[in-house]
Amino acid sequence: MSGGEVAGLLVAVFWAILVSFLAVVLVRLAQTLRAATKLVTGVTERAVPLLGEASATVRSAQSQLEKVDTIASDVQEVTSNASALSTTVSSVFGGPLVKVASFGYGVRRALGREQQPTGGTADSGRRSKIVPGRTVPGARRAGRGRGRG
Repeated sequence: MSGGEVAGLLVAVFWAILVSFLAVVLVRLAQTLRAATKLVTGVTERAVPLLGEASATVRSAQSQLEKVDTIASDVQEVTSNASALSTTVSSVFGGPLVKVASFGYGVRRALGREQQPTGGTADSGRRSKIVPGRTVPGARRAGRGRGRG
């Protein structure tokens, strides 16, 4: 065997090893592609119904949100009506009730003056009356008319 034949033999062996290696790589790549194809097919078969269900759920949620929006606008209208009613009731009954309460206070005070003895101490008008649950200061008598002049 000459040097050219040995070199040719070595190149042929190297070429055979390279082709074998590439064949193994291509076989494994083909297996990987088949497995990926099966995986994608399986995911597609499962994802399409899930997407349909998700779409139905989103549609249902949208209709529920529209109902909630309607309810919220109705509640807002009721709230504004209640506010207007409260303002009306306050303006209609508020003034007269204050006047009646003031009149009642004046009557009690006038009746209280007639029932109290006139010979009391100077501090007797400032004593506190005890009411269950709280203390209410007595009516002030002294001081009216002072400071004017």
